[in-house]
Amino acid sequence: MTDLNLLVPEVNEAEAMGPEAARFQELLLQASKELQQAQTSRPESTQIQPQPGFCIKTNSSEGKVFINICHSPSIPPPADMTEDELLQMLEEDQAGFRIPMSLGEPHAELDAKGQGCTAYDVAVNSNFYLRMQNSDFLRELVITIAREGLEDKYSLQLNPEWRILKNRPFMGSISQQNIRSRQRPPIQELGNLYTADSLRPEAGPEKPHLNLWLEAPDLLLAEIDLPKLDGALGLSLEIGENHLVMGGPQQLYHLDAYIPLRINSDESKAAFHRKRRQLMVAMPLLSMPS
Repeated sequence: MTDLNLLVPEVNEAEAMGPEAARFQELLLQASKELQQAQTSRPESTQIQPQPGFCIKTNSSEGKVFINICHSPSIPPPADMTEDELLQMLEEDQAGFRIPMSLGEPHAELDAKGQGCTAYDVAVNSNFYLRMQNSDFLRELVITIAREGLEDKYSLQLNPEWRILKNRPFMGSISQQNIRSRQRPPIQELGNLYTADSLRPEAGPEKPHLNLWLEAPDLLLAEIDLPKLDGALGLSLEIGENHLVMGGPQQLYHLDAYIPLRINSDESKAAFHRKRRQLMVAMPLLSMPS
């Protein structure tokens, strides 16, 4: 993101607040408590039984490795995006596209020659799997992300060369997996209601539309609509532990949003989607507020 400055400022929590701002903050804290209650009242995980798809063969320093690409309707789908839009994002090295997947535990199996090997089950959304079946590009992308995910999770070093088994949809048996229970997005259109900019007079930079929601219990996503911009040049973004501040070029936009969640600002990432003219921000969370 060469055109986008992602800063990590220290937020002054002792800043003076007027009665209207204090009321908004109180509403935000109340919403966060309701979010906590909703999360604690639901099970943290759900057991699913992935369905077989196809199997790829590769190897590591420890021997043969098979990856069963499976699917389940319980896995959330990725964002609906055309291949052209996705290619543009990847060419610009922007992290605006995520493929939710469940990475299963390794299990020992025997290959066709009776030799020992290790198999992993990786599950994606069933509808996305059907779409992937008709796209070599998406299939290779899923395999690449699955391999990288397994390497990160289990400290593996997999051979970058692989092949899809023609007559074997899976190796061994596909076990049940535990996934996080899906949460209905509890925070919607937060920018319209609770931003500090909503207290400003009409004159001055425009306050952009902000859509903020929980993708997972530990990941907050934001979309900021910037219809007057063609790219990220001149944009500034500052993320503190519970603040998001964005400025536009030539003072076209300004957004100052208080967020009642503890943001891991060091791991936050932002990407500008040119076709949608949106700034997308991914903010991992440290913990829920007490």
